[in-house]
Amino acid sequence: MPTPSAPPTAAESPPATRRSILLDLAFLRLWTGATASGLATWALPFVLGLAVFERTLTATDLGLLLAARTVGFLAAVPVAGVLADRHSRRGVVLWAGLAAGAAAPVIAAGLDRSVPLMAAAAAVAGAGQGACRPAYQALTAEVVDAGRRQQANAAMTLAVRVSTLVGPSLTALLAVLLDVWTLLMGIGLLWLVAACVPGRGARPGAEQDTSQRSAGAGRASFLAEFTEGVREARRHPWFLAGLGALTAVIATGYSATGVALPMVSRDEYGTEVVLAGAMTAYTAGALGGALLMARWRPRSPGRAALAGLASYGFAPLSLVFPVHPVVVMTAYAVAGIGIELFNVPWFTAAQREVAPDKLARVSSLDFLLSYGLAPVGLTVIAPAIDAFGTTAVLAACALVCFAAPATAALVPSARTFSTGRGRGDAR
Repeated sequence: MPTPSAPPTAAESPPATRRSILLDLAFLRLWTGATASGLATWALPFVLGLAVFERTLTATDLGLLLAARTVGFLAAVPVAGVLADRHSRRGVVLWAGLAAGAAAPVIAAGLDRSVPLMAAAAAVAGAGQGACRPAYQALTAEVVDAGRRQQANAAMTLAVRVSTLVGPSLTALLAVLLDVWTLLMGIGLLWLVAACVPGRGARPGAEQDTSQRSAGAGRASFLAEFTEGVREARRHPWFLAGLGALTAVIATGYSATGVALPMVSRDEYGTEVVLAGAMTAYTAGALGGALLMARWRPRSPGRAALAGLASYGFAPLSLVFPVHPVVVMTAYAVAGIGIELFNVPWFTAAQREVAPDKLARVSSLDFLLSYGLAPVGLTVIAPAIDAFGTTAVLAACALVCFAAPATAALVPSARTFSTGRGRGDAR
């Protein structure tokens, strides 16, 4: 396979670099699809929660459905990574969105009738969500030129944060007028938007890359192709270090947010206001971080990103001591800013450094490990709190959040998130 050409420099394409990414119709279509998928993703658990409230679903059944969705997500991510590198990234987005869209009415049909049917459909919905993630990531690199990818990634992550904030709230408002069945059908329509609105990658060389992926598809098994993606990831020490730090932070800091924050809000403050305020502050901070990264180009992007990731440690740390609720909310706002200081340069570096024909597989490895171990942390933290106490567990979570990115920063190539090699060069 010929070595992919290096991406154009800013000097080679100054007009593209200066032009706002939101004026690019191809990216705007992709962003719209990603936003629709985000809204659908965040609305589903809330709508199913409304079914529990209406007694058409039990809390145990809700847990089963969410677990089934997570299993579908994790199973689909590596498969989608291979398919998106082997075939058209646009095709993977289309079929993933259609599958998730078709699952929504099946979930609605199973309400108060068949939990196994709903669980199977929830797994399909999760698979559609999981398949979209690496495909969207790789398709962004095809649609957007190198000079504007950081701005594009900031806009994409901004869509995720807006979806997180608006999805449940919008669903709650619609629930006043609509029943659960209708809301589930609406989620299906959102997935149809996510499937059908994005266009094909139209950058020079995209068609050639696709034909090369298809030509090699018959010469290697799925496992061999996924292993090839793992080898590509291993070529980039900064990626392995950053992924290890990200996985550790999500498995500990995210668990503290998901499990310990509600407990502390209830037991220490006696009100749900701390819980709601902290989560809102986190989302607001993330929105601010995404807006900042749309324009800021740090001199050492890797170290700045890892420092942002380490700031997640302030979230569990704020729950260790009896502090004013404003301190907790401020800590969560800082954590939200920090996570986007990491996400945007991280995605941009992967699109720049990873060989284009292996980008979806490397991205799938990213999502598989970082998101895949989060349920493990959520499962372990509550028993750990019972065994060792809230203070000890939260202090340990904070320590891991600070130490893991600091350790990753010791890797030389982590300073710039670059090995200094051309994409696709042999190690």
